[in-house]
Amino acid sequence: MGLKVVHHWRGLAEADKGAALALGSFDGVHKGHQIVIADAAKAAQRLGVPLGVISFEPHPRMHFRPGEPPFRLMNPHQLARTLDGMGVDRLYLLPFGLEMAEFSDHDFVRDVLVSGLGIKHVAVGFDITFGKGRTGDPQLMRHYGDEFGFSVSVAEAAGDEAGKFSSTTARQALRDGHPEEAAEVLGRPFAIEGLVQKGRQLGRQLGFPTANVPLGDYVAPRFGVYATRTRLKDGRELQGVANIGVNPTTGLVDPRLEVWMFDFDEDIYGETIETDLIAFLRPEETFRDADGNFDVPAMVDQVHEDARQAKAILRR
Repeated sequence: MGLKVVHHWRGLAEADKGAALALGSFDGVHKGHQIVIADAAKAAQRLGVPLGVISFEPHPRMHFRPGEPPFRLMNPHQLARTLDGMGVDRLYLLPFGLEMAEFSDHDFVRDVLVSGLGIKHVAVGFDITFGKGRTGDPQLMRHYGDEFGFSVSVAEAAGDEAGKFSSTTARQALRDGHPEEAAEVLGRPFAIEGLVQKGRQLGRQLGFPTANVPLGDYVAPRFGVYATRTRLKDGRELQGVANIGVNPTTGLVDPRLEVWMFDFDEDIYGETIETDLIAFLRPEETFRDADGNFDVPAMVDQVHEDARQAKAILRR
C-alpha cells in the first residue's frame, strides 16, 4: 500500500482514523524521533491498527517566529519518503495556522486527536509540548489518555557522548561546517532537494557544468565547498562537488547549492534532484587577481583540486 498523506483532521473517512500515532514536528526524523516512531509502531502492532505520524506544515516555528532565518532540515516530500521507508502507513500533515495555534492542550487532544483522528495510541518524546502557550507535556498527555481512552508512551532522552539527538544539534553542526556530525544525529546525510534552475552557465563554459538549486527554507550550512552525492529522478546517484553560498566572485545571488556531478552533462533544468552533503572541503572564496578582475585560471585550478579531494573522500 505505501504511505498515505492526510492533510486535515476534520471529516475524515473512518478508514483514515484509528491509528497508533507518533506526535511531533519530526524535522529531520533524527535518531531521537525514530525512537518515538518505533514506540508507536510497537503499539500499532499490539493493537492491530495502522501506524501513523502527526506533523505540521508549515512548521510551528515558522508561525510563531516568522522573522527567523530558514532552519528546515527536510521538506515535506523528504519527510514522507523517509517515513514511508520506515513502514509508516499514514502521515497526518496537519495545517498549522491561527486555528491550530489557539487550541488549548485539552482542546487539541479532544478535537484533533480524539474526535478528528480517532487515535488508539499516541507516542511522544520526553520533551514534547502542545497546546496554546505550550502548556501540555507528557504527564498531561497521559492524563488525557485516561480521560479519552487511548494509551500513551513516552520516549526517554536518547543521544551519544556528544549529547542528546536533536534537530537543533544537527542544524548547528551544519552551520559549523560539520555535515558528518549532522549525519550522526540524523542517521543519514543531510540532503538538499529542489528544482534545478538555470544559472549563468559559467561552469559549463569552464568545463564543469553545475546544477543550481536554491536553499529556500533549508537551514544554511556553512558557506563553502562540499563533497556530495546527488540522486536524479531516474534513481541514478552521482558523486560530485558543490559550492553552497552566494557566489561572491561572479555576482551575489540568494544562497544556493551549485553541484558539479562528475562524468555527467545532461539537461536536467526543471527536474528535482536531491544532494547529500558528505564532507566540508573549504570555505567559499572570491577569485580576484591583484587588479580586482575575475581570476578564471585560479578558480578553475581550485575547482579541480576540490574535485580531487572530493573523489578521495567519497572513495572512502
